[in-house]
Amino acid sequence: MMTTSKGLVPYITAREDEEPAPLIALRARFGPGGKSLLGYWDEGPEDRDTRGVLWSRCSQSIGRDRMPMGRPRWRMVHPARQRETMLRLRCQVCAGPARTPDGRYLFLESGRLEAPTRLVWTAQPPVCVDHARAAAEACPQLRRSGHVALLVRAAPLFGVIGTPYQWTSAGMRSLPADDVPVPYGHPNLGWFLASQLVRELRDVEPVGLDDPMLDLPQ
Repeated sequence: MMTTSKGLVPYITAREDEEPAPLIALRARFGPGGKSLLGYWDEGPEDRDTRGVLWSRCSQSIGRDRMPMGRPRWRMVHPARQRETMLRLRCQVCAGPARTPDGRYLFLESGRLEAPTRLVWTAQPPVCVDHARAAAEACPQLRRSGHVALLVRAAPLFGVIGTPYQWTSAGMRSLPADDVPVPYGHPNLGWFLASQLVRELRDVEPVGLDDPMLDLPQ
């Protein structure tokens, strides 16, 4: 049985008391081969993903139930929680298992899917069947532009969304950013601060949220 969004805040939604690290935390450093890279002054292994990309730091307000607490910032996604749920393919609403009974994953995309065969890149983590409708109702972008539900059998990592940086005579400076995914392996990622993990959806089947195949126990 699917639940609605009344009183429900998705796990990945940022909260008011959660703040990003200041610009002063960033520095230029040298990586393998002497190539300059963006880094943190006190950088640790957890600051980079397995592909070596630097990730945005942001404080977290977590309750005793290990769930976020505080007033939601509905238009903002917490980078660490988005990365966690996307990497582990967990539900973006409850952080629980998102695999469907037939072994696929359910993703929600804004707009309409023009053709099931076209490439789909998404920064939206999957949803479990129980919270699919709640996710569609809670997300401002999905409410505004509509959504399509996709059952997906394969979703390999593709790249990241974030902000490019540059070192200048005046110090560190952020460059204009957009929501276009940058693929892993791109040369610009050395000076890029990631905030969202992106997967490529393959073997896609559009499905309605009222489809009987989704009304199954988890």
